[in-house]
Amino acid sequence: MIARAILPHLLYRLGTAPAAALLGPRQCGKTTLARSVSPLYFDLEHEPDRVRLDLRWEALANADELVILDEAQAWPEVFPRLRGAIDSDRQRTGRFLVLGSVAPALMTQVSQSLAGRLALLRLAPLSLGELGLEDLDRLWLLGGYPDGGILGGDSYPTWQRDHLSLLAARDLPAWGLGARPQLTDRLLRMLASVHGQAWNASQLGSSLGLSHPTVKTYLDHLDGAFLVRILRPWQSNLKKRLVKSPKVYWRDSGLLHALHLVRDLDDLFGRPWVGASWEGFVIEQVLTTLEQRGVPHEAWTYRTRDGQEIDLLLDFGASLWAIEIKLTTSPSTGALRSLQRQADNIGARRRFLVHRGPDTVTTGDTWSCRLEHLLEALGDD
Repeated sequence: MIARAILPHLLYRLGTAPAAALLGPRQCGKTTLARSVSPLYFDLEHEPDRVRLDLRWEALANADELVILDEAQAWPEVFPRLRGAIDSDRQRTGRFLVLGSVAPALMTQVSQSLAGRLALLRLAPLSLGELGLEDLDRLWLLGGYPDGGILGGDSYPTWQRDHLSLLAARDLPAWGLGARPQLTDRLLRMLASVHGQAWNASQLGSSLGLSHPTVKTYLDHLDGAFLVRILRPWQSNLKKRLVKSPKVYWRDSGLLHALHLVRDLDDLFGRPWVGASWEGFVIEQVLTTLEQRGVPHEAWTYRTRDGQEIDLLLDFGASLWAIEIKLTTSPSTGALRSLQRQADNIGARRRFLVHRGPDTVTTGDTWSCRLEHLLEALGDD
């Protein structure tokens, strides 16, 4: 089994709180990780497990071992029980681990019943740090879902397409997305076509025959289901006019490539949008690494009306990092100068130009480097 990088942080948080919630997309490995920590596992989407939990609740609530509750949002009745058990002995830590695949439904229950009582963590599909540098291009092509081909076999792209079809037909409607599966499928394909672009709900809604508010609601559901990431625009009091539209990325590059019918790396490199794919992949690896290490941060995109931009801004509170991403082995000096100018404008202390070349060059707080060197630098500020 692949060692998950978030495990030390998860164990640390369980040691400081009565309960923890581990969120993430379906099939990303939450159950496998949780069951490696404790054998007391209950899948609350299944009626037999609900009955077992109900009959054994008093004993389990007082057990010394961690109790794992998978897909907890499927059985809302468990949340008042959790609150009662935790409040009966607030000093005991590491008692419950709640797993969930969709943030909105679970977070509603958490905010109503468990506010202040549990730690919140997010698990992504397998990442570069968990697999190793030799798998970088395969991970970019296939994505990080354990069953999607990255661990071997020829399941890509069939697994990815089947996974999305099942989400559209079963899971997303159950989680509150009020669209027919055929419409959801069209929406997913259209989101693949605008990956890494500024969000235009009116244009997308017009293509789908939907209103602006409806499209926004659907996008929020997909973001909550960890399928896409909405990268919000950075706001400041600069005199420059900033673009206020967010950018939307597919979180898993394998799902994106399957929707585009990409066959292999040669096919991917021939696509006109390959740069946007690499950009989204790098952003996701960066943000996943920060989640794994438990580093508090805010992530933003930055673009001015005259076309000046920075792909990713990381706000750590005490400092701001500016990250520009290029799909090239020979980054130009012009790209580095542009990054410097924009970083100066917003007061970013550290600047990174990420590329695929062989060399890393550092000058003070400015780096021209490969992805793995940026990942190593994260959290050392």
